Amino acid sequence: MKLITIKSTQNPNILKFEFSYFISPNQSFEFKNIDECKDSKLAQQLFYLPFVKTVYISGNFIAIEKFSIVEWDDVKHEVAEQMETYVNAGGEVVKPKEENKKVPVTVYAESTPNPSVMKFVASRLLTKSIVECKNIDETQASPLAKELFKFPFVKEVFIDENYISITKYTVSEWQDVTNEIRTFIKDFIESGNIAVDETKVEQLENQEKQQIKNFDNLDVTSQKIINIIEEYIKPAVAADGGNILFDSFSENDKTVKVILQGACSGCPSSTFTLKNGIENMLKEMLHDQELKVEALNG
Repeated sequence: MKLITIKSTQNPNILKFEFSYFISPNQSFEFKNIDECKDSKLAQQLFYLPFVKTVYISGNFIAIEKFSIVEWDDVKHEVAEQMETYVNAGGEVVKPKEENKKVPVTVYAESTPNPSVMKFVASRLLTKSIVECKNIDETQASPLAKELFKFPFVKEVFIDENYISITKYTVSEWQDVTNEIRTFIKDFIESGNIAVDETKVEQLENQEKQQIKNFDNLDVTSQKIINIIEEYIKPAVAADGGNILFDSFSENDKTVKVILQGACSGCPSSTFTLKNGIENMLKEMLHDQELKVEALNG
């Protein structure tokens, strides 16, 4: 009887190995290295494979994120066979977490330049992949975002690394709802819930352009622009609860198009920031005073 079915995910580096039964029905686990695997001898065993970067265990599946040193087609059947051998020998996949044992988390709120957006910062990593949800139908990858949309004043949710930027409708004032949201996020994380399911994150086209495999196919000027954005601009934008992505560069009219996300999207001061901050920096660092910067959203 076949125990495991191999399934691809929207992230090409992550593969799901689905079991024919539930291996962790009510809890989810994420292991980033072998030292974190005290609750799973199988995860420990998987980390002896040199290409294994992260192991996720939840429900009826184990998802593995790999380093780029191998292709999944070359190793996936070997990995599945190793898992099946382990469980057929009676090995326990994962030890259940102790019930009601909460891990303390600090969450604090920060105002942003966008009056409609509040940034909630957690004392632990929430995601390695950016998640932007314009509505509840876009929350497949984020259980936390899905729950936040149940608050009637929540309009948009943006999650990156250790923070959540929430855009509200004008029906409520931040002074009336900030503490409620902060407490909810804190309780959600402390209860062991996953903020973002990395296996379900959809890689958008403009995000892929920043990745090495696509980056190498871009023209030299575009590559320089991305490097400047990543090193100098993105950290400052993230501090304000937002994100910026390179979209395109036209040599004909010297126009750089960017994507603004989170607190930066629709911010009243975004035009000023684009022209007096980002545009001026690119002009100076690329020695080209004809450059123009345009945002595709905001």
